[in-house]
Amino acid sequence: MTTFFWTGKNGWTRRDLLKTAAAGAAVLAAPGILIREAKAAPKKGDTLVVGIWGGAQEKITRQYCAQPLIDKYGVNVEFVLGGTPDRRARAYSERGRPSFDVIYLNIFESRQAVKDKVTQPAKPSVAGFENLYDLAKIGGYGVAFNAITPVYDKTKVSAPIESWADLWRDELKGKLAWPTYPGAQGTAALIMAAKLNGGDEHNIEPGFAALEKLKPFAAFQGSQSQLYGMFDADAVAASVEFGSFTQKYADTQNADIVVTKPKEGMPVAMNVACITEGSANQALAEEWVSLHLSPACQTAYAQEIYYGPTVKNVELPPELASKCVYGEKDVAGLIDFDWDHVIKSEAAWTREFNRRIAG
Repeated sequence: MTTFFWTGKNGWTRRDLLKTAAAGAAVLAAPGILIREAKAAPKKGDTLVVGIWGGAQEKITRQYCAQPLIDKYGVNVEFVLGGTPDRRARAYSERGRPSFDVIYLNIFESRQAVKDKVTQPAKPSVAGFENLYDLAKIGGYGVAFNAITPVYDKTKVSAPIESWADLWRDELKGKLAWPTYPGAQGTAALIMAAKLNGGDEHNIEPGFAALEKLKPFAAFQGSQSQLYGMFDADAVAASVEFGSFTQKYADTQNADIVVTKPKEGMPVAMNVACITEGSANQALAEEWVSLHLSPACQTAYAQEIYYGPTVKNVELPPELASKCVYGEKDVAGLIDFDWDHVIKSEAAWTREFNRRIAG
């Protein structure tokens, strides 16, 4: 530290002293910046804390993100596994002094976290940013596209389902398993019903009116496992679900199930890697994200769980590509919602759904 002493013997005025003090403050500030950068640079023994879902996503990121960092720097990577509600709550409670360095959130949670200054917006300085689709640059770094879409048993329909409107065919009356609301699938289905009939998330009444015309439903489904059990039991003909999960189910358990890519497009779901505001391991966190955006990791996501690449520099074989959200055409067809409005409307829509649809 540099210390200035004023003796009054050199003819300095008060203005001179203030100028000199300001200069000294600038000198002091520069080393401070260097120190912060040095702390952020990865070094042996550092620990990167990552909050993510378990299962295949943990497995893939351990291989393609964690292990390369461990091998390169000798750092530690601590995984905190679970659903988004717990890690989101923890991240908010620790705002400004985070224990997490990277957290994974869904599409609307990630956007809100940036607005609330819990996590950082996406930055061009992160390697791989330039390859991201524009949709994947909002709310952090999108690492996986999923989509919500009609799914059906091909043995129970007279012709392929190629449109959201096909769910209103007479032959499906009483054979639909409709997704519960609230929930991602139920939200997407409701808004798409509104869109088919001249509305949208800001004018939802046409959606409720359209759902009333589908009654009676064969069942309401609140999870993939519930729906797949119904398909296995030949109890239902069609529903609305995440395409990736259902494609995996079709390939491994029930070859009669078909996942559509309807002509109107598909509501987007997206997993987002978010770097926390105030992370003590900024450089390491950015390198983690870069590794997740790499073609190798993105391809592994597609192969393992049919999640679509969020970057443009990945080439998937045609058969695999057909089972994912993949390429400019598919991404352009993804439908994004005004999530702020959707979340604000949830309580009112829940009451209406329970009264008119589930009741």
